[in-house]
Amino acid sequence: MKNRKFLWIVLLVVSLFLLSGCTEINEPITAESEGIWNSYFVYPLSWLIVKFAELIQSPAWNYGVSIILVTILIRIILLPLMIKQMKSTKAMQEIQPQIQALKEKYSSKDQKTQQKLNQETMLLFQKNNINPMAGCLPILIQMPILIAFYHAIMRTSEISQHTFLWFDLGARDPYFILPVLAALGTFVQQKIVMRGQPDNPQMKIMLYVMPIMILVFAVSLPSALSLYWVVGNIFSIVQSIFIHPSVKPEVVPTSSGGGKK
Repeated sequence: MKNRKFLWIVLLVVSLFLLSGCTEINEPITAESEGIWNSYFVYPLSWLIVKFAELIQSPAWNYGVSIILVTILIRIILLPLMIKQMKSTKAMQEIQPQIQALKEKYSSKDQKTQQKLNQETMLLFQKNNINPMAGCLPILIQMPILIAFYHAIMRTSEISQHTFLWFDLGARDPYFILPVLAALGTFVQQKIVMRGQPDNPQMKIMLYVMPIMILVFAVSLPSALSLYWVVGNIFSIVQSIFIHPSVKPEVVPTSSGGGKK
């Protein structure tokens, strides 16, 4: 069941990326651009990046620094949601002994017993206010923002035609430094979050699959997107180091008595 849910999430993300990338990408974004996607996602990001850049006097740094500042601002806005996700993850760690006890209690592989195991497990999640899919939430939230960034960059000439450090914001990194940093940052961030968690084959697979996916996307997309991802990863790593240990989940004790079915 979990594998099926995860597959649907991946398909949804990829489909959203492909669909959004194939429409209106060559049309300049302005205040007059129509549609929910343009009005509430792309144009606000474009406007914010341009306005921050106008406040920075150096033409060689303004748009690059602006993207960094906007990325940090977005991460700060999303911080309460990320803390909630951390609480859910920590609570999941805390109830692992109870989950294991349920698996031993309902160890029979027949359909009725397994259905009862699923019901008891979901009840345990509800009692402790845990969303088992909370780990996927940050990705699902960040993907629309990432796609909106892509549109804002490509459809705003001031951004796409600017340079920052060694790269053009609207073109891919010629030395692939940013894509590699984005992939490494994703790996380190996931590794930190996984500290102290019980062995989970799916999480171990994602530990390596996600950085590879980021690297593949980043080498062919504008450098400004890689810059967004690198800064976001740095923010997430700092967040995980300083906030993750202080997050205290509220776990409800549960008796695990009863015999096997």
